[in-house]
Amino acid sequence: MIGIIAAILVVVFDQISKAVTFGYLSETKPVMEVTGFFNLVMAWNTGVSFSMFNNLGGYGVYILSGFSLIVVAVLCYWLMREESRLMQLALGFVIGGAIGNVIDRIRMGAVFDFLDVHVNDYHWPAFNVADSFICIGAGLIIFGSVCTSHSRFKKSSKLKEKE
Repeated sequence: MIGIIAAILVVVFDQISKAVTFGYLSETKPVMEVTGFFNLVMAWNTGVSFSMFNNLGGYGVYILSGFSLIVVAVLCYWLMREESRLMQLALGFVIGGAIGNVIDRIRMGAVFDFLDVHVNDYHWPAFNVADSFICIGAGLIIFGSVCTSHSRFKKSSKLKEKE
């Protein structure tokens, strides 16, 4: 249940943040300096992470959306069987982020990215709230998997010691 709630909250937060930022930037200017290392920008990504597969043309929206929805289906299947609350939360973050970006692709033909982190003239590729939650969720999945496998290793080691 926590994963489903997390996914819904991520989608809502992502879509609201995109609507507010898009509205603000289109009324003012396409780049707003917030700090010396962070800007709000208007960037459109027709590909996936770091603009990979940007060159798929008009079919890219359907190919990438379809692939994302398949991944979401697999993650939902995993979520329904997952017992760990941490993993449920992590899966919810990834599912919600993926759905948030699919909504953009279907509605606008591209994903709206607006967070720009930079050091001097080096800019990390622009990203959005959905991308952030996908990364956080993926990190938590890795963390949870490592902790689980480590505790399983300890349990199996203790069993061997008793023999």
